[in-house]
Amino acid sequence: MKLVTKAAASVLALSCGISAAGATSANAMTLMDFIRGGQGRQESTQVYAPLNASRGQPGVSSAAPVQTKEPLPTVSAPKYYTYKPEPMRLVASNRFADPVVTGAVADASTTPVAVDTSASQRRFLTDARVMATNDIAKALEAYYADQSKPLVWVADNVIDDKAKAAMAVLADAGSVGLDPADYAVQAPSFDPASVDPTMRDRALMQFELALSSKVLMFVQDTVRGRLDPNKISGYHDFKRKDVNLTPVLGLLQASPDVAAYLNSRSPSNQEFMELKAELAKLRGESSDSAHISIALDGTLKPGGSSPEMANIVKAIEQRGSDALKVKNAVTLAGYTGTPDYTPDLVSLVEDFQKEKGLTSDGVIGQSSVRAMVGENNDAKIQKLVIAMEQLRWLPDELGPRYVLINQPAFMVYYHNNNQEQLSMRVVVGGKQHQTFFFENQIQTVEFNPFWGVPQSIIINEMLPKLRADPNYLDRMGYQVEVGGHAVASSSVDWYGSTKNVSVRQPPSSDNALGELKILFPNSHAIYMHDTPQKSFFKKDMRALSHGCVRLADPRAMAAAVLNTTVDDVAKQIATGQNKAVPVPQKFPIYIAYFTAWPNKDGVVQYFNDVYDRDAATQKALDATTKARSAQI
Repeated sequence: MKLVTKAAASVLALSCGISAAGATSANAMTLMDFIRGGQGRQESTQVYAPLNASRGQPGVSSAAPVQTKEPLPTVSAPKYYTYKPEPMRLVASNRFADPVVTGAVADASTTPVAVDTSASQRRFLTDARVMATNDIAKALEAYYADQSKPLVWVADNVIDDKAKAAMAVLADAGSVGLDPADYAVQAPSFDPASVDPTMRDRALMQFELALSSKVLMFVQDTVRGRLDPNKISGYHDFKRKDVNLTPVLGLLQASPDVAAYLNSRSPSNQEFMELKAELAKLRGESSDSAHISIALDGTLKPGGSSPEMANIVKAIEQRGSDALKVKNAVTLAGYTGTPDYTPDLVSLVEDFQKEKGLTSDGVIGQSSVRAMVGENNDAKIQKLVIAMEQLRWLPDELGPRYVLINQPAFMVYYHNNNQEQLSMRVVVGGKQHQTFFFENQIQTVEFNPFWGVPQSIIINEMLPKLRADPNYLDRMGYQVEVGGHAVASSSVDWYGSTKNVSVRQPPSSDNALGELKILFPNSHAIYMHDTPQKSFFKKDMRALSHGCVRLADPRAMAAAVLNTTVDDVAKQIATGQNKAVPVPQKFPIYIAYFTAWPNKDGVVQYFNDVYDRDAATQKALDATTKARSAQI
């Protein structure tokens, strides 16, 4: 077993690499991959900074490589984009004209023909002017071009009850995290007794088409969200949901309860319902409680003293749960405002820290202060709206069994039989190496894993060392292959392209992945794994990895996903052999990003926007609302 030097430790500290935009997924070839004859992961195209083309592909050098000072290549990370909303176009209302010229042919039938009282009004649909996205415009054109389809919202020369019910739902769109301004429709106002029939019919048909457009937009938004997440950043990876709008107007026309139909389109999972209830609660509050500020410089440790102690106790009384206040009732009642940080106050603070998911050591630092001070209602409401938007990107039901990693919370949760059975702290990617936001299926647990070094780490971090010392990887105990053939690190031309070079670290106590990893194969080379660096789990801010998710208790998670015991997992590890074990049945994992999320008791918790993704999402929402307000 090789001893790890400080130089190697700097790489191990950043053990799990994400695929940078355009970089290969990881080259993370395990022993099982070699047995199968190749890599099992999906790969994407690599992008490198210019290299000396005369050097060609790397390989076993016949002579020592020429040492030059040409620029080092880099693999760039994904980017955040300037969001471009779906374009709006004019609905082709000219298609709504009746192609039959009434009265051109005498009707010889003796059977009485029912007169369509709306026929005279329908002809004015061709004058209606409505802007819509292409999907919505197509659905409108398909419905209203069919002369056999009845009007949905107008009857007997007036707006009917269906229209009023639909408009009420649209006006209440804020309750499900949407913007009512996106769906606003102006109802025509006129005196039926004195208005010119032509003006009346033209206004009613404009309203008919406009309301149908907004209803279809609402249906589409409630199901899949207002945004295409993949347009926000390269860190978002979703297949956007398809929403079949074609039958919607027909269903609404036939429905006895339009409001029930429209309200049924929002997600029905428990998490969405809890976010919705929290949103209603916050919007119903007249104002925030009196804001408490805590001006604490540095940290306050047990046994210390601070004039801010009184504000700290007040803040805990305001922000702590009822259960916490009951447990610490004697301490709270007996506190006299002294600055001393006494043992009973330490216990109070530890309980508060534990409740907020912080390190419960009684040391009051900036993370604890932020939790005590909290956020105002406006900030919380914004986080709730964004969380509800993001939840629409996921399946309507998360499933009876799933794993959810919430990156801003630095936590992972295992659900089985529709309840949370396990949770633990995790380390996620740092801001420069962000963990992606996507969903996948858990497939395999690999014991005593090899660490396949991602191209991003080979190029960005190892290459400078290798150009200075080609023996670097040999000395560190890494295995190097070029084009599938094992070679010495010292024989590789590290001034050429590394596209066909794979580097891996064999299983050992120093392996960057620790005892095991849990795989859900994806193009970002992200997985859950153990780590030899346990001290990171003591930190409150745990965005510290290269993108993969490190588990505080990997054996417990492995046992859960394999439907086995921790003792059985320990036996697998004790063999020291690299072994991949498929899970009995694949199930979902959501590598998610929610700054507002309910805990297992249904209490919504709020987290810092560690990657500034909420800010990017809010900009996208603002751009979408602006685009939707475009006038004809």
